[in-house]
Amino acid sequence: MKIGMIGLGKMGANMTSRLLRGGHEVVAFDLNEDAIQNAEAEGAVGARTLAEVAEKLSSPRVVWVMVPSGKITESVISELGELLRDGDTIIDGGNTFYKDDIRRAETLAEKNIHYVDVGTSGGVWGLAEGYSMMIGGETEAVSRLSPIVETLAPTADLGWGHVGPVGAGHFVKMIHNGIEYGLMQAYAEGFEIMHAKKDYGLDLHQVAEIWRHGSVVRSWLLDLTANALEGDQDLSDIAGYVSDSGEGRWTVFEAVDLDVPAPVITLSLLRRFSSRQDESYAAKILSAMRNQFGGHAVKKAE
Repeated sequence: MKIGMIGLGKMGANMTSRLLRGGHEVVAFDLNEDAIQNAEAEGAVGARTLAEVAEKLSSPRVVWVMVPSGKITESVISELGELLRDGDTIIDGGNTFYKDDIRRAETLAEKNIHYVDVGTSGGVWGLAEGYSMMIGGETEAVSRLSPIVETLAPTADLGWGHVGPVGAGHFVKMIHNGIEYGLMQAYAEGFEIMHAKKDYGLDLHQVAEIWRHGSVVRSWLLDLTANALEGDQDLSDIAGYVSDSGEGRWTVFEAVDLDVPAPVITLSLLRRFSSRQDESYAAKILSAMRNQFGGHAVKKAE
């Protein structure tokens, strides 16, 4: 099958490689010329503009957008909407907010352009292991994409599914990432407690390796933790600053809108916020209040 791939970053480049190895034809575009040339070296057809992508695909055209969520995705899909025609399909494989999918799909439907949202998980390991894909869209549009999805997935019939109408794919991926926040935070806290227990002199890499086999807490995240701890369990070169990419926030907002208690996911998100503070103003207020009402000692700022 022939497909356009827009965005050749870590995910897009690896997905392009996996598709090429699976026998598909890929027209590859990125703003980075080196990325295009790397894709061409693997057998992709390079394109230097979105218009060129559209020109090099045959109808009905399929274009997979794999760029950062937000304004960039909005701009790319808007431009593609002007370039594509009746019966063509745009796939958004990034981490888009699901309500934006619904809005875009309605706009594109006026031109009879299909829109499919694919929540994609697998990271840099997806090239070798395959990608988990949660797909939202009309049944007819999704069915036509089966050859592509079956190649990208871990196996043709595992690791992917059509979960519902437009927006459902990214909604499920949003919750997936919220769960990921909670799991990561639980591992982080557990390893910090063990790291603080100095009198046992625990080898945390050894512990992670033990847990990877037979334990009820084994997981791919634990595998990655074991990799990170090998060689330097103090993680000396890593600052304790943790970013978030948006899906955790959206999950918490959705929980609030639906009146669903989600304390683990919520607190794991808030913990990421606190990791970015050099000093907590709230803690200063707390200390000041204790001093005011009880004369408790205050540690002076340096």
